[in-house]
Amino acid sequence: MVPVNDGASPAPIDRAVLERMRSRFRGQRMFASVELVDEGKLYLRVEISEDYYPNEASAHFEIRWYRNDDFNFHYQEDRREGSWQCRWDRHPNKHNTRDHFHPLPDASRTDAEDAQFPGDHRDLCRLALARVEERIETLWEGA
Repeated sequence: MVPVNDGASPAPIDRAVLERMRSRFRGQRMFASVELVDEGKLYLRVEISEDYYPNEASAHFEIRWYRNDDFNFHYQEDRREGSWQCRWDRHPNKHNTRDHFHPLPDASRTDAEDAQFPGDHRDLCRLALARVEERIETLWEGA
């Protein structure tokens, strides 16, 4: 059993869901690369094209989806000024409800917000991408 405080799920990774996500992301020009990474615990790494960001930035998602529909959906953006990150999570923990969001700029546990996320991975992808698109628009407005 996984400890309640480690940010992981007690269930195994659902490779089939990650493969379906990979297929959907690969079909979109917004993404420079989409790879299943099998180092340590399996996850999907999605690199966002640098063309979407002003002033030299790189960004990616690291996604873990578990067979019990728990997940970690982590966004990280690296810029000259530093790193920005946020995370959508569903897993057992002591700091928030099972569904929770760790907001920008650092995805800290202390700033985590209780949330209610859709059960289907496609809906969660749409939700996360909408938030990232809002972030990108904000960056362009300030450029």
